[in-house]
Amino acid sequence: MSAQEQADRIRDQVRQRYAGIVRQREADCCDSSACCSDSASPAVEHAQRLGYSAEEACCVPDGANLSLGCGNPIAIASLQPGEVVLDLGSGAGFDCFLAARAVGETGHVIGVDMTPEMITRARENAAKSGYGYVEFRLGEIEHLPVADGQVDLIMSNCVINLSPDKRAVFAEAYRALKPGGRLAIADTVATAPLPEEVRADMAYWSACISGSAVMAELEEMLSDAGFEQISIRPIDESRELISEWAPNSRAEDYIVSATIMAVKP
Repeated sequence: MSAQEQADRIRDQVRQRYAGIVRQREADCCDSSACCSDSASPAVEHAQRLGYSAEEACCVPDGANLSLGCGNPIAIASLQPGEVVLDLGSGAGFDCFLAARAVGETGHVIGVDMTPEMITRARENAAKSGYGYVEFRLGEIEHLPVADGQVDLIMSNCVINLSPDKRAVFAEAYRALKPGGRLAIADTVATAPLPEEVRADMAYWSACISGSAVMAELEEMLSDAGFEQISIRPIDESRELISEWAPNSRAEDYIVSATIMAVKP
């Protein structure tokens, strides 16, 4: 299998998994206990484990919080009114809607996702809730549908690990940012080499495990793309959460969530 065929296989697996999550959540929301309107719902509880407040988890449109992610990029974004924000792998729009509260109507928020079902859900959420300054674009994060130098901040929540070409992701992020623009990313990183049987398993890829790069690799990729002020900070407390993703994989032994920050000079 060629490298391109392998990359396409990974993307297809990821796309199928997350399309399935949207369909499952639509079925679950026939039961109001599964939706975000309940402050004690599983979705809100999951968001709080990731570092969001209960108020943040509940203030977004119903159906935007799909209990995904491995951290809270909003907490490290230092967003200001009027800024332009780009979310890589925006899903149903959870982080986009939180960012929109921070940048206000003078700002602009763009979500990019490669799964049509996610984009449809996110656009419906934006339309129902009157977020006219939030938009969602179908596309791959290795080929961003965004013009050069348009964005103040790029955020992402546990998505870049899913990409088979992370160097392309960071190169595209650098291109889309304005000079002085910044990254605020929550993602998984490897603290030890992954077993080959785990790395080769497509189910583990789409579960945010197999594609996790080691920290030194990530730092090198960010530097090669042109970023400066690079900071990668592991969150050891995340191992308990990660252990629940694939209980038989022992993923918590070799991956951990981290905050990743960098600046385009």
